[in-house]
Amino acid sequence: MTAWQWVKVVGNFLNLSTLAGAFVGVLGRAKFTRGPRGLYFANGYKLGFPVAGAFTIGNVVLSKHNRSYFDDAALVRHEERHSWQYFCLIGLPMLPLYVVGVVISFLLTGDPASRNPFERLANLKEGGYVERPIQPLGKTVTQAFSVLRSRPKGP
Repeated sequence: MTAWQWVKVVGNFLNLSTLAGAFVGVLGRAKFTRGPRGLYFANGYKLGFPVAGAFTIGNVVLSKHNRSYFDDAALVRHEERHSWQYFCLIGLPMLPLYVVGVVISFLLTGDPASRNPFERLANLKEGGYVERPIQPLGKTVTQAFSVLRSRPKGP
């Protein structure tokens, strides 16, 4: 690890974001392993939220997938950038700000990542995202209702 990565590890521990990530991983019954760049991988995450291939809280990268999912160096770089975002935003304020980014991106494009500044700064492509163009709000609303209508009804 570089000296700056050590600074991030210590900072995210002190701002409690890494501890929060570990807590969420324990709740999700994930298996923890040490990764590169000061990251910890929490694989086999069993909770259904959030819906993502991987998500980062502090220096903890959580995923429902097994450890080999992180053999992709670009994905690891993407998730490390998110860990820097926690450092720069002094920890847990990142979570509500990220949600605001998701809402804005969805309203503009019908996609939660395309215009989310946190995903853009972490490199959309390296995170496995496809950039969607800005579209009229009416189209976004129509898409949302279409998805809701197509979901199976409960018992």
